[in-house]
Amino acid sequence: MSYREYNGLMNNTKWQEIRISMDNYPGTVLWRIKNIDNGLLSNWNSEWFNHFQLREYNKIQWLEIKVTSEEMKNEIIHILRKIHVPGEVLDDSIKVYGYIKNGFIDYI
Repeated sequence: MSYREYNGLMNNTKWQEIRISMDNYPGTVLWRIKNIDNGLLSNWNSEWFNHFQLREYNKIQWLEIKVTSEEMKNEIIHILRKIHVPGEVLDDSIKVYGYIKNGFIDYI
């Protein structure tokens, strides 16, 4: 795997802002990440304060946040827009990209 094939989009500050915001969200928010080094996909996790903080932010190819209702989806989109992160809104989740291979990804 060569990082030269990828464009980096995030920094530690942005990942920390997401971590703090999701930890402060009033409901349970599940997340998983894909590691850019080895392609491994983590299990779904709901512990943002310690577990997400333990991840090496520079290894996150993408973060997927599971949403269980339209209300939750709209609230999390609002939070992520304030942080201004690159990503996409899917049917039952939201992806935030740390790296993309080629092309363009819009901001949420």
